[in-house]
Amino acid sequence: MTAKNEGDASRSPIRTISSREVYRNPWTRVREDMIERANGVRGIYGVVDKDPACLIIPLESTAEGEFVTLVEQYRFTVGGRFMEFPQGGWEQADAIPEEMARGELREETGLRAERMTLLTTLQIGYGVLNQKQYIYLAEGLTQGERELDDEESDLVVHRVSVAQFETMLVDGTIVDNCSAAAWGVYRLWRERHS
Repeated sequence: MTAKNEGDASRSPIRTISSREVYRNPWTRVREDMIERANGVRGIYGVVDKDPACLIIPLESTAEGEFVTLVEQYRFTVGGRFMEFPQGGWEQADAIPEEMARGELREETGLRAERMTLLTTLQIGYGVLNQKQYIYLAEGLTQGERELDDEESDLVVHRVSVAQFETMLVDGTIVDNCSAAAWGVYRLWRERHS
């Protein structure tokens, strides 16, 4: 049996013949692999390798109801501003996931969490991208100062009710698949832990 979220390379229907890095910057590595499929057909597979990342669901339960904190920022790759859960990485393969999650939450929102619960680890877009994403639930939140990176200077923080957030998921306001997947995992986790 393989470990959770790990593939079994010995059962792979694709054999790597050669691999070469074709591009690298501080955030991303791109490689091109010459492959051979089980039927003998050869081809090329392009893979984007990135260090692990995290996504944080900042959840507050108050007398007025439940609220989540979202961040809104310009996403250059798709040319628009979008809302999503706080998320990111440190460009370090050996980053400690919870420390990274606490750091990203503090950096983007200013929030500090009393409790961080690891809900699961997912893969982001694994048809082309090799990147793990640790999904954390952050509770017992207190507000502090944000510590934005240069790339996050336009980041806007939004606190919305859970009902508003779920409406945003289904009406197309939130299009980030990582945020949608994380919320689905959270809802299942909550059902099992109630």
